[in-house]
Amino acid sequence: MPKFLIQAAYTPEGAEGLLKEGASGRRAAVDRVVTGLGGSVEVMYFTFGEDDLVCVIDLPDPVSMAAVSLTVKASGALRTRATPLLTLDDIDEAARRQVTFRAPGA
Repeated sequence: MPKFLIQAAYTPEGAEGLLKEGASGRRAAVDRVVTGLGGSVEVMYFTFGEDDLVCVIDLPDPVSMAAVSLTVKASGALRTRATPLLTLDDIDEAARRQVTFRAPGA
């Protein structure tokens, strides 16, 4: 199942919601979203700095990730980035594939 790194920053409205619900309330909400699409949350941490939280989640496919991303962003409560995570085997397979490419100016 594909893994995704989620990095998110709360908007002021989202931070107000976090203060009301607490971290465990937000974790439960994330679990419901992800499991509702057939996935799981591997880990979720709150941070400080540019991002307010990071998660590693498993979802069945990139379309499921896109659905989550669109819904969360439409709420206006968070700004998010989703990065696909590749295994060592994925990269080994990619390195074996032949790619025809010409660098600019070459």
